[in-house]
Amino acid sequence: MWCRPNSWKPGESISAVPEGWSTQYQVVAVVVCLTFVSVDMRRARVPDAPAALVLILTAFAAAPALLVVRSQLFSLALFPLLVLLLRGEARAPSRRIWLLVPLVALWSNLHGGVLLGVAVAGAYILFERARRQPWTAAGILAGMGLALFATPALVETAAYYRGVLGSRAATHGEGMWQPLSLHAPFDIVFLVVAVPILALAMRSRPRLWETIAIVGLTIAAVRSGRNEVWLALFVALPAAKGLAGSRRWQVTLPSVVVGAIAVLLALMAGVGLARTPVSTGASPTLLRHAAVAARGTPILADGVDAEQLALAGTRILIGNPLDAFPLQEQQRYLDWLAGRPAGDVEVSRVRVVILILGSAAQRRLAARRDFVEVARDKRAVLYVRADVHGWDTHASRNPG
Repeated sequence: MWCRPNSWKPGESISAVPEGWSTQYQVVAVVVCLTFVSVDMRRARVPDAPAALVLILTAFAAAPALLVVRSQLFSLALFPLLVLLLRGEARAPSRRIWLLVPLVALWSNLHGGVLLGVAVAGAYILFERARRQPWTAAGILAGMGLALFATPALVETAAYYRGVLGSRAATHGEGMWQPLSLHAPFDIVFLVVAVPILALAMRSRPRLWETIAIVGLTIAAVRSGRNEVWLALFVALPAAKGLAGSRRWQVTLPSVVVGAIAVLLALMAGVGLARTPVSTGASPTLLRHAAVAARGTPILADGVDAEQLALAGTRILIGNPLDAFPLQEQQRYLDWLAGRPAGDVEVSRVRVVILILGSAAQRRLAARRDFVEVARDKRAVLYVRADVHGWDTHASRNPG
């Protein structure tokens, strides 16, 4: 599942998720994620009522990551597991801390989010464990460092991590690395929920390592909206503890209510597994039209739709993770998404383009004569090069 840095070539399907996986696996990742957060609260003896309320608020704050299928679904499961392990060790230090090494080794083969996980673990090791067991702390840090390179690329993995942090999108704050914005609806929801959650978390007087991690994750979330989910997941427990301490929660939820909630969650999970989650991009029907029109050639698409096409095993020209591509390719793609003339070279390399309706790139392509619109749905538009034969340009414009 892991590819060597820059080993993906334009036109290849790029995704850490195996071809053929459906969006139902996102539901599994979300269930695992929230289960670990819930277990963390239970082990900290947080009363049921504040724990349930904060869990719901956490889901709202992390909505984009929980609802949209991306390759980070692996991190959705592994990050809260790492936090659960760290907090368990903070309460009762044991040899289980060494589980961090195989956890990082597994994570490093699945998603670049492992770097953030190692940073959080490092805060605990340096500011908590090192004071009690300095030699154990040194060994764990060394083990995690080696585990980061336990991939098929071995030492060349460093180039991948440099690409993650030094990509054009990351350094320029574009694409998935866009900073927190008051113009993005999901960011506004995050702010509305995150501010009181953070206040409650600090009220609970978290340990020094947790405070340092919260500060770091807050900075990361402000610099890039894609990191909002990690802050929300990390502060869930201290926020629940802060809420529990703000008043007396003398009565826990009755067993009947707990059972009813469990049944409701099970039904929701079943519905989620049986049905494909609503996409924020093109409809599945429009994506299938694009794949048919491409006839095996790479498709140029925006970030979300490119990932959906890659998940389905369809070839794409370029997409996330952008750091898998040379810097020049990254810049051209970002220029294209922003509707800048420098990005026109990307369009010249494909026969099929799919774009979000009303986006800068869509408006620029609509003004060109070498591409024709062949289909659209409520969110996206499908374009095919005008000189492509064998495609019915009179196809339905409402496929989904």
